[in-house]
Amino acid sequence: MMMTDKFLRALAAFFMLITMAVAAPVQAQELGRFLPGLEPSELVEGATGFGPVGAEIPVAPVLKGSDTVGYAFLTSDFVGTTGYSGKPIHVVAAVSPDAVITGAKLVEHSEPIVLIGIPVAKVNAMISGYIGMDLKAEAESGGSSHDIDIISGATVTVMVIDDSLVRSGLKVARSLGLGGLASADTGAARREVDMTTQEARSWEELLGDGSVRRLSLSVGHINEAFAATGDKKAIARPEKGDPEDDFIDMNMALVSVPTIGKSLLGELEYANLTKWLGEGEQAILVTGRGPYSFKGSGYVRGGIFDRIHLLQGDHSVRFNDKMHRRLNLLAPADAPTFTEVDLFKIPADSGFDPAQPFRLQLLVQRAIGAVDKAFLTFDLDYKLPETYLMPLSVAQAVPAAATADTDDAEAAAKRALWQRIWHDRTPEIIVLAGMLGVLTLTFFFQFQATANERRFYWFRIAFLTMSLFFIGWYANAQLSVVNLMALAGALRSGFTWDAFLLDPLVFIQWFAVAAALLFWGRGAYCGWLCPFGALQELTNQIARALHIPQWELPWGLHERLWPIKYIIFLGLFGMSLASISMAEHYAEVEPFKTAIILKFVRDWPFVVFAVTLLIIGLFVERFYCRYMCPLGAALAIPARIRMFDWLRRYRECGNPCQTCAIECPVQAIHPTGEINPNECINCLHCQMLYQSHDRCPVVIRKDKRRAGDKMSAAANEKALGQILSRKN
Repeated sequence: MMMTDKFLRALAAFFMLITMAVAAPVQAQELGRFLPGLEPSELVEGATGFGPVGAEIPVAPVLKGSDTVGYAFLTSDFVGTTGYSGKPIHVVAAVSPDAVITGAKLVEHSEPIVLIGIPVAKVNAMISGYIGMDLKAEAESGGSSHDIDIISGATVTVMVIDDSLVRSGLKVARSLGLGGLASADTGAARREVDMTTQEARSWEELLGDGSVRRLSLSVGHINEAFAATGDKKAIARPEKGDPEDDFIDMNMALVSVPTIGKSLLGELEYANLTKWLGEGEQAILVTGRGPYSFKGSGYVRGGIFDRIHLLQGDHSVRFNDKMHRRLNLLAPADAPTFTEVDLFKIPADSGFDPAQPFRLQLLVQRAIGAVDKAFLTFDLDYKLPETYLMPLSVAQAVPAAATADTDDAEAAAKRALWQRIWHDRTPEIIVLAGMLGVLTLTFFFQFQATANERRFYWFRIAFLTMSLFFIGWYANAQLSVVNLMALAGALRSGFTWDAFLLDPLVFIQWFAVAAALLFWGRGAYCGWLCPFGALQELTNQIARALHIPQWELPWGLHERLWPIKYIIFLGLFGMSLASISMAEHYAEVEPFKTAIILKFVRDWPFVVFAVTLLIIGLFVERFYCRYMCPLGAALAIPARIRMFDWLRRYRECGNPCQTCAIECPVQAIHPTGEINPNECINCLHCQMLYQSHDRCPVVIRKDKRRAGDKMSAAANEKALGQILSRKN
């Protein structure tokens, strides 16, 4: 055991030293590297060639003869979203002059699940589904007007490709002015709000110069608009009232501009507004009157204002109750009376520029059945009058544009992507959190949990079944040594959380594992949460029920097989320093992808390998965990620093008693009685034996002693009774 400890300490020191090596690569524009390997017709039907790649905008014209029929671009030249591997996924796509995607192809990636597992052809088939995507519609909806075709087992990869394609396509279309999508940043035309002008103005003055914009819809307008849709059900349910009656009279103003805000809100309410707004945040005032409410009642139930949202270029802001404040009156004496007067906050990271035009889109709905509704949208356009704007100097404009586009906007887009994934997977996150909570309580109260052997056995079987079916086969959240290699690569090339946050269940598990290493060692994951470990143990339990003989390796051989998994891990990690792609190929020594992620639907050599390990596991419980798992080895190294030793032992354990050592499922207990924390999977079987009245010799001896004491006491009491009876 001392030799094993020294080996692990040396391995840990080596691991830390090589991880600290930092080399930050610089990525240049790379479209020209991939174009020679592509046929123009793959991107635009009938195309015959490519033009030169632009110097300022890395886009190559796609030519049909001498005519430009599209523009080719590389997604990673425009957006920095990284995949599960921590590296960009390179997709070359083309967009037409009408801002429609005409073709796209995956040209390079480092995604582990696609490298070996899911065929590239399947991913390209998914990518081809983007052909025909109208980027104008995406710009209007904020990138949400399409459905995502998820590939089972590659959710993160697909989400990253989707985000990269849509955002880079919009950037190209806006940069080139395709389909009328003009760039929001025009260099010399950039303006900023003049915050020094603060004069008070009347309602009529604000309305007259465009500081307040109005959208007035009558009952007649609405009925005509629904009639134009041709929806018979909607036409059959017209709005009641005179056609000239107001349906909604809605006004909007950008009240974070001092003159507009103070004029409409008054000094006191404007001061409250400035306290409410954080740095970089803006606010609009929306007023309304008439039978139709721009707020509706959806925000009461779900906190979302589903009838209005703000649009500016390809940026979209939907408001929730935390971004909303209600007012009673407007400050100008000549202001009309409105039934709704509300403030809405625009977040700083939304990409909104108050100096650029924007619009508020109103959703009008009409009930056409008990549940069904028909919808129309109307836009309230807004452009801040020039009197409130002043030009940026060249010195200000260039850094501002560069920073906004390359840093803030990119960071906001990455954050929006992982937040969307987390929101979509909220139910799975709740279930995983519940499982982690139950496991934590089990470890903290392990003596009480293992008091009833039968009850604890079935609890463990149920938990392992949940780990296999939910964490593994349903959520595809099997941890892997590839995660650690990706982390080491990220530490060497500039660490960011973005890639790791893309899979919430994996992220949460790694944080839980990090905490568990300090308290219990690697066993919390390996023995309870690992889906493949659960599969091995459950199949072995079935084998035992079928009376399949169990093989126990001689202790000397068993101990000498332990280091194999550490050697495998060290080899993979060293390989990853030279080539992460090569290391991920050889990481197929983990059968996790085959057995868990792809559910054995894979090329036969991988399936044979995984099934062979499971068959061996029928005779030697958790054979793979004991001798081959590089992830277990990686977790065992830092587990040496755990702070507590929770497993109870008697002095007699190991000398002379060998019950726990014999029954330990993974032979983690030395013949001398010590538990090897590097090999222990915290199954708590030894803790059941520790208090067993049938199998633990120490407990049995104590029970006999207590029984003997009771018999002796009873005999003494009987003798005393007899003596007293004779005296009487």
